[in-house]
Amino acid sequence: MPSPLTRREFLATSATATAALAWPSRASAAQTTPATKMFISLNGTVSPRVGPWPEAARLAARLGYGGIDWGFAPVKAAGAEATKALFTELKIRPTIVNLPVQGPFAGDDAAFKAKLGPLADDAALASAIGCDRMMLVLSPTGPLPKDEYRKLVRDRLAAIGDVLQKSNIRLGLEFLGPAYMHSPNPPPPANPSSAPPAAAPAPPAAPRIPFIWTLPETVALAKDAAPNLGVVLDIWHWHHSGGTVADILATDKSRIIHVHLSDAKAMPPDDVRDNMRVMPGEGVINIGAFFQALQKVGYTGGVSPEPLGRIPMDMSTEDAARLGYDTAFAVMKKAGVI
Repeated sequence: MPSPLTRREFLATSATATAALAWPSRASAAQTTPATKMFISLNGTVSPRVGPWPEAARLAARLGYGGIDWGFAPVKAAGAEATKALFTELKIRPTIVNLPVQGPFAGDDAAFKAKLGPLADDAALASAIGCDRMMLVLSPTGPLPKDEYRKLVRDRLAAIGDVLQKSNIRLGLEFLGPAYMHSPNPPPPANPSSAPPAAAPAPPAAPRIPFIWTLPETVALAKDAAPNLGVVLDIWHWHHSGGTVADILATDKSRIIHVHLSDAKAMPPDDVRDNMRVMPGEGVINIGAFFQALQKVGYTGGVSPEPLGRIPMDMSTEDAARLGYDTAFAVMKKAGVI
């Protein structure tokens, strides 16, 4: 795992960041990105503290982001009309939002169906502000045998897809690639000696039966569920799942809903953890081939920097967001997709 760096050390040693600072018209980048090109979207994980709404959206626009990954709570508080006006003023896009359904694959059918009414209202709100994409993290393990659990997940995704389709919303499923995430046995705590002693014996852990954690299987699940379902293609998870460029080229552009961007260091697969990412261009992933494959299939949506664990905690929100943009822009420019 990268050792912690101060803001000054990080900026001094990040070659991709300093090279990208030469981009001359950051403030106008969001306004000039055509709809036929990929664009960079501000994601909350790019900074330790993205800041309150709507300042985060204003920061995204000021730094050249073409969009922002937004959240329902502040938008509901502000209202659809005011939020749509804000995006129009800033000339950025409401790129994607998390599916507002808690535990869609848990509980009985009656409890699940009760969640679909509120979902319809939230989908209508998203559509009203100009957003047509939602995302859901797909657990790589399940509590049931794979075939049985897949049927349950498929059926519920089909119902969700039907509700979202009425508001022209597409749903992306983010698969999780590292080995420890889909292992039947959970990894031990990072520092077991620091954990307080248990007051009572812990209850038996729920089963962790390996489920789905690759691009082809996630796309197949989406196809089986609904025409408006697809994947959130996180390059880091794609890399750690053993993904290939051929897998991307075999995916129809309608099934790629959104893209997450970071990089990975060379390390044993069993040692990989989610907060061990590096900035795009600092690691071993062939980012150029990844983006060229996306361009070849016709993807023109958002790309959100997501360097979990890499941004120094003492870096300001603005510097972190700027670094996320600059490193993403540098690798995408080099790949010829922006």
